[in-house]
Amino acid sequence: MPDRHPTPIGAARGLAPRTTTRPNSAASDIGAPDQTHGPPTWGRRRVLLLNTTFEPLTALPLRRAVVLLVCGKAEVVHGDSSGLVLHSASDAVEVPSVIRLSTYVRVPYRARVPLTRAGLMHRDRYRCAYCGARAETIDHVIPRSRGGEHTWQNCVACCVKCNHRKADKLLSELGWRLRVVPRAPRGVHWRLLAGVVDADPQWLPYLGEPAA
Repeated sequence: MPDRHPTPIGAARGLAPRTTTRPNSAASDIGAPDQTHGPPTWGRRRVLLLNTTFEPLTALPLRRAVVLLVCGKAEVVHGDSSGLVLHSASDAVEVPSVIRLSTYVRVPYRARVPLTRAGLMHRDRYRCAYCGARAETIDHVIPRSRGGEHTWQNCVACCVKCNHRKADKLLSELGWRLRVVPRAPRGVHWRLLAGVVDADPQWLPYLGEPAA
């Protein structure tokens, strides 16, 4: 593989997960992250919560989502793509990927999207802003040591190689330029993506456009 270079200027109590596959599941045609390998994965699992209007609100822990379903406060919109079901001695609950509240909740509008590592990686599509390789870290275009701010406009996804080569230098000193000018993302779904590392593909129809 050719070397890349920067562009030069010029679950609920009493319920336990058990694999039960639903035949002919509609969700089985949609790809989803592998969620069936041990307790740590179940502990990290998130469920997309929608308002009654199908507006995305937040990503809930699986346990909290199941509680809402059991209490009748939400309904399943999309179940787990592999057909998993949570079982207790007397109940069985479909493992959800997307749920919808039964009652509308008014949410105060917040225009500003918080800057997080997860949100930045989503914005830049996990690609280095300098060379286009797979990004593993973030970089301040103008280094903090030289007055750069920790903002969407000054932070970019970056590969380890470019991060080490750039260090605390300015792009003009290296003869580099950005592949894309960084901007702050806008939209309700970006506030949600800012806190989610891995979004289930089944969420995407409810999250709008993937980039600002």
